[in-house]
Amino acid sequence: MSTRARLLMIASFGVVALVFVRLGFWQVSRLRERRAANVVALAARSAPRIPLDGGTRITAELDGREVSVSGRYDHQHDVVLRGKAYGGSPGVEVVTPLVLDGGKLAVLVNRGFLPAPDAVTARTDSVREPGRIRVQGTALAVSSGAGAPLERDGYTTWARLDRKALTARLPYSVAPVYVRQSPDAALPRFPRRLEPLPIDDGPHLSYAIQWFSFALMAVVFGGVILRTNKRER
Repeated sequence: MSTRARLLMIASFGVVALVFVRLGFWQVSRLRERRAANVVALAARSAPRIPLDGGTRITAELDGREVSVSGRYDHQHDVVLRGKAYGGSPGVEVVTPLVLDGGKLAVLVNRGFLPAPDAVTARTDSVREPGRIRVQGTALAVSSGAGAPLERDGYTTWARLDRKALTARLPYSVAPVYVRQSPDAALPRFPRRLEPLPIDDGPHLSYAIQWFSFALMAVVFGGVILRTNKRER
């Protein structure tokens, strides 16, 4: 290998190392943001539970709060979220509108996981819960857009909740937050209620370590080539 080629390779390793270092610091920044958000989430989760019925104004500011709400499930409009898994098993998540007194507003309730071999097709009529229901869980914001409804043989599934699209299909307004129902031994076995979303650092620290490790490797390889080039002069 010529000296020119080796110098170009050393320069390339230097550029790559700088890119990896930049990515490492980006993950460190993401980690700081995540930890700041975790402080807010922990404070919201530890605050007193808020009843959504009885005149409480339901807004997106309730995101992350523990709530309770009463009403009747509208199982004719069950929402099936496809492509889910629980404990390594494929399935769907069942979200049912809980219609509040008066019938003009519904709070979507993620009732949990239902096994399905293809992670698409599930019979939600077998897990209906009739009568007046009181739900407890975590309020989470409902986004709009990217719901990606998929209809096949009259059976509709969704990639995720989409408030705007669902409101257009339902005979009542949809609240800006949904409830991720908490597990309770008194509830039916299925749908299997989901544990609260974890409040942790996520993968950012491990990603940062990986990027910094890659940067170090690039520097080492560049140094080896530089040392070899000096020996051959």
